[in-house]
Amino acid sequence: MADLTGKTVIVTGGAGILGQNFCKGFAAQGARVVVLDLDPARVAEVAGEIGPDAIGLACDITDPASVRDAIAQVIAETGRIDVLMNNAASKSRDVRAFFTPFEDYDPEIWRDVMSVNVDGMFLVTQAVGRQMLAQGSGSIINLASIYGLVGPDSRIYEGSDYLGGPINTPAVYSASKAAVVGFTKWLATHYGDKGIRANCLVPGGVSSGQNGPFQRNYASRTPMGRMAEADELVGPAVFLASDAASYVTGQVLAVDGGWTAW
Repeated sequence: MADLTGKTVIVTGGAGILGQNFCKGFAAQGARVVVLDLDPARVAEVAGEIGPDAIGLACDITDPASVRDAIAQVIAETGRIDVLMNNAASKSRDVRAFFTPFEDYDPEIWRDVMSVNVDGMFLVTQAVGRQMLAQGSGSIINLASIYGLVGPDSRIYEGSDYLGGPINTPAVYSASKAAVVGFTKWLATHYGDKGIRANCLVPGGVSSGQNGPFQRNYASRTPMGRMAEADELVGPAVFLASDAASYVTGQVLAVDGGWTAW
């Protein structure tokens, strides 16, 4: 029931850390994968690693014209879109400014993050939704975060180091991911009688180069006692994409090692 043979799957942010794993996981189940991301060289590289049937498309999801052209190209090449994985997210163009304390946060950084995490998701879903309506079928999977469900525990960031400095969870990240949850539920009710499902995948912290103190702090706060590995999100995504989830819509699936159970 998890077989995706013959289905076209778009993954936004497909060349990123999580995106690559989603793309390869969908392809392993037989899907024709469209790797959608900003950098033309990276999307071509990731698509090449997946195989000859994969499509790599450069697209700025914050630009309506870029989104329109990319989705039109997918439809022209494949004839349909069966699954949309809204995975793309941003830490802004200035990653150190992204982690600025709330009281000093730059409104431009806030808008920059929101333009990708919320506005970009809207633009891509709107364009793909038109095609899914024409088909009478489809599955939309939106990637949120545990911090779209609960507030951050500041204690885990004591002694943290990532991307060249200390980190935290900015308010803009939580706000944008909470918006993803609400957007998903709206889509589920809007499309529910039209053959289109919409669900939200909610990862906990994923191990991706954080320093030892952060990893230990995070693990101590998690019932399963560790961070997630990127490939552990793939199975739940495949489930939501496939016919195994044919009666599942409007749901928020937390893959968080039990973080939100406490």
